[in-house]
Amino acid sequence: MKPFAQLLAIGLLLCSCSQAQVKEYGVRVVKEFPHDTGAYTQGLFFHEGVLYETTGQYGDSSIRTVDLETGEPVLLKKLNNKYFGEGSVILDGVLYVLTWTNKVAFRYKPENLAYQSTVSYPREGWGITTDGKQLIASDGSATLYFMDKEMKVLRRVKVTLNGRPLRNLNELEWIDGRVWANVYLTDMLVIIDPESGKVEATVDCKGLLPEKLRSYGTDVLNGIARDAGGRLYLTGKNWPRLYQVELVKKK
Repeated sequence: MKPFAQLLAIGLLLCSCSQAQVKEYGVRVVKEFPHDTGAYTQGLFFHEGVLYETTGQYGDSSIRTVDLETGEPVLLKKLNNKYFGEGSVILDGVLYVLTWTNKVAFRYKPENLAYQSTVSYPREGWGITTDGKQLIASDGSATLYFMDKEMKVLRRVKVTLNGRPLRNLNELEWIDGRVWANVYLTDMLVIIDPESGKVEATVDCKGLLPEKLRSYGTDVLNGIARDAGGRLYLTGKNWPRLYQVELVKKK
């Protein structure tokens, strides 16, 4: 058996190598757009050139399509007051919307937001996205759930950052073969390998919304969307702005 000091040195080296593999980015604002300060953003994504957003809070939850230039809803459907809306995504022509603790998800027609059906959903609903074949969801834990179109779980992946489980995974977006996630109550995004669950990169968004634009009702960063042109957009709950951003590698 190796002496304790050697084992400790090896452990520290392995830990250091693991941390070095996680890339670190910041963001640079390219352009800013108005955002509805009454929108408690839960889901945000583009589909066929249309920006979709779902909002939360009992009595205020909604599904909407949004005019990017004005921040105003084009189509808007409110959820029943007993539901707390969460993440949303479109897969194979169906718009899926999660609820927080109501144990159900809803299906809608993307083109007019017409209700289609209700699906049993046995976990808390937080974020949801798709790789084009399956649904990928979070529930506030360190687990990502990969599901079929009937929302049956096919597999689970534990997300880790430097070897430790990373909880509070929230709104999700699928970008270039990776799952991007907001980490609830932080200004950090993480970029996750969907096979291993390892966080490959972090994105520091601290200061994205300037203090001068914050008010009593301004809440946390939440909302990741990428359009067909590869442009990345971020916003937050009740934020007055939606930002087009670029990643900037930290030194």
